[in-house]
Amino acid sequence: MLYFIPAWYKKREWCESEESWRVKRMYSEFDDTVKQIQLFHRSGGYDYQIMLLGFSPNFRHFLHRQGVFRVPYWSCFDAIQEVRRKKAEVLSFHDLDWPEGIEFLYTPFVVAAMLGQEKYAQIDFAEDGNPIWVELYQNGTIFRRDLFDDRGFTASMIFYENGQPAYQDYMTEAGIWKLRRYDKDGHVEINEGCPEYLLECGGLRETRQFSRITYENMDQVICEVLSSYLELTDTQDVFCIAMHNLHAKLLGQALKGKKRILSFYHDRYQISDDPDSLEMIRSADYVVVDSKDNAKKLQSMLQIPADRLAAIPPYDTRVDEGLSLQSGLQKLMMAVDGLDSETFGEAIRILGGYLPRKKGARVHLFTREAGYDSKQRLLERTRTELAKNGMPEEWAGEAGNDIVSENGLEEDGKVPVLFVPEQCVDELSVSKCMREQWLIIDLREVPELYLQINAISFEIPQIVWKKTEFITDGGNGIILDRLEKLPQALDYYLDGLEHWNEAKIFSYEISKKYTTERLLEMWGEVMDSVG
Repeated sequence: MLYFIPAWYKKREWCESEESWRVKRMYSEFDDTVKQIQLFHRSGGYDYQIMLLGFSPNFRHFLHRQGVFRVPYWSCFDAIQEVRRKKAEVLSFHDLDWPEGIEFLYTPFVVAAMLGQEKYAQIDFAEDGNPIWVELYQNGTIFRRDLFDDRGFTASMIFYENGQPAYQDYMTEAGIWKLRRYDKDGHVEINEGCPEYLLECGGLRETRQFSRITYENMDQVICEVLSSYLELTDTQDVFCIAMHNLHAKLLGQALKGKKRILSFYHDRYQISDDPDSLEMIRSADYVVVDSKDNAKKLQSMLQIPADRLAAIPPYDTRVDEGLSLQSGLQKLMMAVDGLDSETFGEAIRILGGYLPRKKGARVHLFTREAGYDSKQRLLERTRTELAKNGMPEEWAGEAGNDIVSENGLEEDGKVPVLFVPEQCVDELSVSKCMREQWLIIDLREVPELYLQINAISFEIPQIVWKKTEFITDGGNGIILDRLEKLPQALDYYLDGLEHWNEAKIFSYEISKKYTTERLLEMWGEVMDSVG
């Protein structure tokens, strides 16, 4: 059995990141574990299971969004709360225990429950339409929040004092509190009336009793229940761990003697001096990273033998023609997140001098920042650089009329928009945006892996600052050694289709190295090595 231990946490808390549908998603859900599970889900070559350590009452909806709804999993908090239900169930807020005389007020975003003239409660919903939580009020101040499990019961209650969280109860399906965590110092109490937890593994089901009634923190509770579950697993089982600072130390202790694959993704895990974590990394059976650059960095820092280290991209290529030729514009995507101010300013100056003489060319300033004002701040930053170089600030604006005349002015005589902010947080919106681009400009020291893989899939050229395994200079892109050469690189791909089509063909050849089938082969080699 292969166990995937993900890092799907809300920052550094042992819980999911699920939010009300009305709150803008501030993060991307996709990571290396999602791709690994998708690959093994499609292949059917290995028995596998997710090992979920955090409290995730909406986990079925998460799996559905990732296209792996029927993936088997074991949940530590299901064991703690003795949850036996497996399937999602419909829960109506009308079926909750409301006081006599309650009246529901429907708004475009939430449902408010009114008792007389006072607000009694507010019901929030997830994007699937299921109630996600109910907040209860006294004298206009919140005193409790009930969190619902998507399997149709109250999973947890957060109690407030003076409007601030005081403690949180984790409930059984029958509505009995099983575990209570206090916010002040993080210590945990077990309900003496039901001090058992439930273990299910390979058709075996048994209950065990907590070793204590009080724990210093939630880590100790999770470690105890996890260790008990691990006793039921086989010695040949393999554990693929998404490296994360929240659970690194805990898993370093709990998985001693077990076969382990460690998976590093972007900057999710910061290597520390913690001896348990370092020992886990050095003694791992295999280490998988998302790129060759990161593999070199990790190898130099921790001296991991080359035969126990592999670079497997968390994204696969899928040939897609894209829509760039169908547009009357040549859209140039320029990634700006993490780009230093000096390079950004110089790029805007160069592009500002270049674009007016290129009919139909426009730069899309690409950001994955989720803030509501991210686009506006990006516009202001661009306008400042334009003004500094004596160029019209109006060149930076929202996308409007795409028809421009030969002299660079819009048909109605207005100043054209040449720099447009493009905000894409999740991978779906990124792919949708990239489908329309003519080429990618990424001048950062570390280009974004997802953009590079997508550019290969859409067969569009890339202009980058740093060489990676996904770029061949003069093939599917150009590697700049000086920023002043950016106009020549742009001319190479914008003046006619000859070089653009050459990059298209080259991208197609590179894409063969990172197909779903090839990634599965890479993982098969890792599994054979560990097994």
